[in-house]
Amino acid sequence: MSDELTIEKLMGLMPKAFVPEKAAGIDAVIQYNLSGEQGGDWIITIKDDQCTTEQGIAEEPRLTLIADAGDYIDILTGKLNAMSAFAGGKLKLKGDLNLAMKLMDFFKLPA
Repeated sequence: MSDELTIEKLMGLMPKAFVPEKAAGIDAVIQYNLSGEQGGDWIITIKDDQCTTEQGIAEEPRLTLIADAGDYIDILTGKLNAMSAFAGGKLKLKGDLNLAMKLMDFFKLPA
């Protein structure tokens, strides 16, 4: 059970999985509002070819992602298609939707 992917572990891995070349020129604060078990508020900042994560609420995020924490993990692990989740209302986005479309390309998750 210790190998189970949690939101906290996932957020800790994001800076390591970040691919700066894919996010060249991006300056963005992204708010994650995750509900349910393991839910919480997280801020992902992409700036100067670096990615940082922290718990909290951003004042003026460029993009806000709203989802159940379990669904978000399923999206990242490939168990749930992001576009299907969005179309079905399991994933809600507010703000820069162009950034949202590129976001997954900025990270290379371990296989």
